[in-house]
Amino acid sequence: MKENYSHQEVEASTQKIWEENKSYLSTENNYSKFNIKQKTKFFACSMLPYPSGKLHMGHVRNYTINDVMTRYKRMLGFNVLMPMGWDAFGMPAENAAIKSNISPAKWTYDNISYMKKQMKQLGLSIDWSKEICACDPKYYKWNQWFFLKMLEKGIIYRKTQVVNWDPIDKTVLANEQVIDGKGWRSGALVEKREIPGYYLKITEYAEELLYDIKHNLKGWPQKVLSMQENWIGKSQGLCFAFLHNIQNENNELINDGKLFVFTTRADMIMGVTFCVISYEHPLATFFSKINKEIKLFVQECKLGSTTEANLLTKEKKGINTGFTVIHPINQEKIELWISNYVLMNYGNGAVMGVPGHDERDFHFAKKYNIPIKQIINVNNKSYNIDYWQDWYADQNYSFLINSGEFNGMNSSEAIKAVTDKIKSFSLGDEKTIWRLRDWSISRQRYWGTPIPIIHCSVCGEVPVPENNLPVILPENLIPKGTGNPLNDCDEFLHCYCPKCDRVARRETDTMDTFVDSSWYFMRYTSPDCNNAMIDKDKVSYWMPVDHYIGGIEHAILHLLYARFWTKLMRDLNLINFDEPFKNLLCQGMVLNHAYYRKNHNGSIEYFDPKNVENIYDKNGEIISTKLKSDGSDVKYLGITTMSKSKNNGVDPQSIINEWGADTARIFIIFASPPEQTLEWSDQGIEGAHKFLNKLWKFCYNHKSFIDIKNINKKNIFYNLSDELKFLRYEVYKILKQVNYDYERQQYNTVVSSSMKLLKFMENCNSISHDKYSTVITESISILLRILFPIVPHITYQIWHDLHLNTVFGDLLDAPWPHIDEDALLLDQIEMIVQINGKLRHKILVSTNYDSDKIKNIIINDKNVLKFLNGKDIKKIILIPNKLINIVI
Repeated sequence: MKENYSHQEVEASTQKIWEENKSYLSTENNYSKFNIKQKTKFFACSMLPYPSGKLHMGHVRNYTINDVMTRYKRMLGFNVLMPMGWDAFGMPAENAAIKSNISPAKWTYDNISYMKKQMKQLGLSIDWSKEICACDPKYYKWNQWFFLKMLEKGIIYRKTQVVNWDPIDKTVLANEQVIDGKGWRSGALVEKREIPGYYLKITEYAEELLYDIKHNLKGWPQKVLSMQENWIGKSQGLCFAFLHNIQNENNELINDGKLFVFTTRADMIMGVTFCVISYEHPLATFFSKINKEIKLFVQECKLGSTTEANLLTKEKKGINTGFTVIHPINQEKIELWISNYVLMNYGNGAVMGVPGHDERDFHFAKKYNIPIKQIINVNNKSYNIDYWQDWYADQNYSFLINSGEFNGMNSSEAIKAVTDKIKSFSLGDEKTIWRLRDWSISRQRYWGTPIPIIHCSVCGEVPVPENNLPVILPENLIPKGTGNPLNDCDEFLHCYCPKCDRVARRETDTMDTFVDSSWYFMRYTSPDCNNAMIDKDKVSYWMPVDHYIGGIEHAILHLLYARFWTKLMRDLNLINFDEPFKNLLCQGMVLNHAYYRKNHNGSIEYFDPKNVENIYDKNGEIISTKLKSDGSDVKYLGITTMSKSKNNGVDPQSIINEWGADTARIFIIFASPPEQTLEWSDQGIEGAHKFLNKLWKFCYNHKSFIDIKNINKKNIFYNLSDELKFLRYEVYKILKQVNYDYERQQYNTVVSSSMKLLKFMENCNSISHDKYSTVITESISILLRILFPIVPHITYQIWHDLHLNTVFGDLLDAPWPHIDEDALLLDQIEMIVQINGKLRHKILVSTNYDSDKIKNIIINDKNVLKFLNGKDIKKIILIPNKLINIVI
């Protein structure tokens, strides 16, 4: 063992050993070296990364957490699998290709190569034989095969869809690429176009998806479950009609003279003062034909994004149509409005406006001077029409007023009474609706899985025969930003109809990249399976995933689609389980300071925190910030998520090069519990490195004390000194806590416990005792095993340098240490000694002594006397078995 710790040497040598020995190769039905029975499998999987070029600290945190979990389980005797793959299709590759004038394929494969190298440098225990890549035809062939199977079963169907169309770039834009109604690159006003696309019937699985949220996902965070439940959005209420006499140009009643709305609050029907329809509603289409002002408003509504997330923050705009509908109960004429906040694809594309008791309606009514009517009240509450109060929407303690025959009823009574009334008029009925919509998987883009459909002028849309799969995506095309290059690629387009053998053309739409990430974790179990989507035996062995790890930003779509896809595979008899992930851990974001200033042209420039000097006040608060280069002022944005856009990311490669992978790993783990945000700290990195140096130095200084011969002998720990007994007591007390922390994934406290244990070992002065070597060998062996999942390189090297492998085996598979309960039966305890509340000393005292004897021993201890300095003792406060505070 060398005297000084060199992370470069240690990490290079250990990684070479692991690679040569294929240490992380996983197989089914593994048997334990320490137990002849079959091992229990443990499949820990991180959400696969997009190969964007370099790992960022979010990646490092995700994969390190996964690695710690997997290594710990392996030492417990589990048969573990930690795979990795690449979510390689999608828009970023196309955008990079346009910018750099290279093919998305080259950009993607180059990035994968670099990121894979970085992952290996981190020492992750990845089984690279299980690697998958979404842009590999061997993978996406099965996207296409499954598409055909779903098409046969009627799970996939085709219909027109409204998309964002950039008339300059001649391409479809995602909602996030539409900024203020304009294309993000061209600046052109975005148009809404209807084009055909393929849809998956996820709505048919809504009830089961919701049921499993409530009954079968016990290992998921409640926040994620709530987000998915809200996204599925099951609502039970009343669907009813407002009558009208609005006729089209042929003098026919539009929609049979009925405007249907849906509400979960039928109790508020008497408070309706207006109705609002979507700009896509048939009535709105008619009004646009006869009213120029309405036509311009509808055109304005069609600009920009129409996602529900954007609608929540979008300014609510409306226009009065000049028409009215008839209230079904009191027969009042109700104003009919068009607004940009009503979605045509939810409910009926129309809502009843109850401004007195719905916050959104309240603000809309105030903006356009629409009457507001109070129809519910709560005792001892005062209604004020000038501002909104949350109790206006109360459903638990309210009762009806100004509601005629329904006055005095509570919410549930009124809902039943109103529903019965509406049903008696044959104007409506109870109904369940869902917020969830069928999944559109068609993307008018090049870099994705080709949809296996052939268009024939005679036969129409014809599925590609299975024996002709995969439909290969050409990898040499370079997007120009003016439409899908597949439309100009004869090599791809030209084909023959499988039915009539006439010249035909291929579908140029590609699949949504969520398809790629909806089942990859199953393909990990058999990535080289050429004759099937998955190997049934292998997927039955490894699945479901025991622990899935990823960011909260994927809580809805990715996880929901993965759950849906699993149920589809089950129903097509490919698998025999219902849910893909038993447990879910959503790691927190990595944060850093951010600095910026506005330039003369109004643009914002962000600066790397390393190039900025902070000026602090006496309380340690930042009061000003300056660039180190020229002393010019910049503004402090605060602590925010690391991102390229804010120039506040930290390159993991620079940390690995300067400090080492183990330093990066232990800092990432120690700085915060996995599910909480982590604040970056250069001082924290330095502190982590110092601890590893201290660990190395201690083990180097004690290499001559390592007692290989006696460590496993029975009864070796009899007749120990009090100090050695206490050291063993602390070792096993810490181990007990560490076991608990590992099981609950609170890995940060494992690190703090390890630091505490090393300090106890450093302070042990019983070197002359004949059992010191055995106790210190035991303590080091436990400390190295505790730390190994977190810092595998340095612990592995020390383990072998101290020849502990000759006793316990290779550290990769060394058995996790068992608790020695006898060591925890201590007849002495360490007492903390405080003087006027300040820590001054620690002393061992017998657990059999009474309080007077303990006080007497402590106040006469030479290390305590020097602090007393002959002063009178006013009071002694004793907390048994913990501390004593002497007040002077």
